[in-house]
Amino acid sequence: MLEPTRELWEQQNRLVGDRTGLFDAISDAVHVSTALYPGSYVDITPSFTWPSVTYVDVDRRAERFFADEAGVGELLVEHGVDPDLHAVRFIQADYTDDLDIRDGSFDLLVSLYAGFISEHCTRHLRHGGFLLVNPSHGDAAAASLNAQYRLHGVVVSRAGRYSVRTDALDTYLVSKRDVELTLELLHKTGRGVAYTKSPFAYLFERVA
Repeated sequence: MLEPTRELWEQQNRLVGDRTGLFDAISDAVHVSTALYPGSYVDITPSFTWPSVTYVDVDRRAERFFADEAGVGELLVEHGVDPDLHAVRFIQADYTDDLDIRDGSFDLLVSLYAGFISEHCTRHLRHGGFLLVNPSHGDAAAASLNAQYRLHGVVVSRAGRYSVRTDALDTYLVSKRDVELTLELLHKTGRGVAYTKSPFAYLFERVA
């Protein structure tokens, strides 16, 4: 493994923690074989769970990280994954641009801390596929306004353990403020909405 690869991974893990438990909880809740992760930087934890993950980021450091295929493979092995059985693809691009990806080809779209991913990348998600999105930057709120999506569950975290809940979903995504929520407002503020309940993330199903 190249030294910069190890340094980038250790920095990533130190900043955001190990998300393996998060993705394992999603895997327990819904069927996923292929995942798309725009704005991933060097977070390869989805590949510890799923056999085929495509990562997208404009950052040149991420490009160099994924170019070290032997190093990425070593990280997979360290987490009990056989690199020969897991496909890792990286696209160096801005996810708001056209990507070299076939529409409807993924089971899961991951949107974590990277802006309005659902607005630009939903077309790559198959009907019946799922969007995992946290409240940061307003993308969860944007998905709630999108008729292509229906809330399927919420991800809760207790004592560092993640789980997906599918009960009482009508009690979520209720704004604390009496304000008309629009995409224009979300783009203007560039942040999430204060809801009466605050799960770690939301799981939406693409229904249209």
